[in-house]
Parts: sequence; C-alpha cells; structure tokens
Amino acid sequence: SRSVLRGTCLLCADPSLPRPSITLSPTGVTAPGADVTIQCQGQRRDVRFFLHKAGDLNLQRHMDPAGDKAEFRIPTAGRQHGGSYSCSYRPQSEPFISSYPSSYVELVVAELSYPKPNISLSPSGGVSLGGAVTVQCWGQHRGVRFMLNKERRHFPPVDSDGFEAVFPISNVRREDGGSYSCSYHSRSEPFAMSYPSDPVELVLRGEGPSSASLFPAPPPARPSRGLAAPPDFTNANIARLGLSAAVLLVLGLILAEAYYSRPRGAP
Repeated sequence: SRSVLRGTCLLCADPSLPRPSITLSPTGVTAPGADVTIQCQGQRRDVRFFLHKAGDLNLQRHMDPAGDKAEFRIPTAGRQHGGSYSCSYRPQSEPFISSYPSSYVELVVAELSYPKPNISLSPSGGVSLGGAVTVQCWGQHRGVRFMLNKERRHFPPVDSDGFEAVFPISNVRREDGGSYSCSYHSRSEPFAMSYPSDPVELVLRGEGPSSASLFPAPPPARPSRGLAAPPDFTNANIARLGLSAAVLLVLGLILAEAYYSRPRGAP
C-alpha cells in the first residue's frame, strides 16, 4: 500500500501509476541553436511533471500543466544539451509518490563542419493566404539530408541524391509567414552538419497596413443587402445640379418678362 511505501522511502515509485510517454521535436540530429521541445504525456491531470537527463543529477526541471501533458523547451540547443532524456510525474496531492520514468529519447546536437547552403522561395514576391510556395535549398555535397528551420515550426527532413531539396508549403496560413533557413548533414556522418543558410522572408500578401482590402467594395449605385445605396453627392454632381438650377432660373425670368411686357389688349 501507499502508506507502507511512504514508510520505507522518501520518494516512492508507485507501479499503479502508468508510465508517461516522451517525444522529442525535431527528431534526429539537431542543428546548434535550434528550438527543441521535449513533450511528456501522462494519463491524468493534477500532476507535476519532472524532466530527467541521464548522468545529470542537477537537472530537475518541473512543470505543473493544466492538462495531462507538459512541454519542456530548449530555445537554443547547444552541445551541452545533448544526451538522453526521460520524464516522470507526481500527483500534486501526493508529492512523495512518483510514476516510473518514461523511456529515453536521445537529443543529438551536431557539430558545424560543412559550408552553409543556399535558400530561395518560389514565388519570391510573396504569397496570398491559401496559396502555395516552395522553399528550395541547395548545397555543395551530394547525398545529404536537408532540414528546413523556422522558429517554433518543424518540417520533416528531405533526403537528396543530388545537390538540392524542395519543401512545398500548400494552403499557406498566417503562421507560415516569417523567416526560414535550411541546413544539411551527411547521411553517413549525421553528427557533421552544415552552418545554417542565410534567412529568407516569406511575405504574406494582404497582411500589410497599406494593403487593399480582401473584400472589394460594392458599386456605389447598386443596392447592398436589399437597401438602396446612398446617393453619391460628388463635386461633379453638385456642379451639375447648380447649373441646372441656374438655367431654370434664367428661363423663368425670361418668361416672366415676356408675360408682363406684352400689350394689355393683346390676346
């Protein structure tokens, strides 16, 4: 029982608590400076998750999420972050009872030893929401694995038998806009990686403050939603109305003068 466990150890692993699962994103070899996320997933709420690194007793990062999973971020991965990670959790109501640790995931941070690749966008002048764009990366070595990098966004790597790789992005969303770079590493030597390329900016058309509205304005003379459109009193219309009124006034004065100046006996 748990009361017996508390009496025999300071922190007891309870076999009735299911082990959590752990995932690493991005997977595979990670470029130095990349944004890495380690996610721990449990089966119950109201727990505190702990992240462990093999051989590092000083690492005791913990998190109290609102749900049943926690995300531990390494915003700028370096060689010192490489290693094997696992996680566990403890019920907040019983802080001296712990689950067994999860399985391990391996974070591999490569060395920069290859020259940086080139990167381009097609089309290069920007793309509208819902459109499509292709990111092309090319380097100086054959048979490498290319990786596309964007902050807080991870793309599957692409193996190339030539010098280049393409990353298509269809149905572009607002969060796809921003800065992209790419890098590559040898498939036979995954720990040797290139320097990252210079960044390129994916610009979304229709997102700037001076951009035209996505919804065209209705013609001014047509009704909108069953209501008559308001008259368009532009300067030209006002001038026309004034001229018409002046002509009518002159004609009225001429007729009046003709009427009063005729002889009294005339029919």
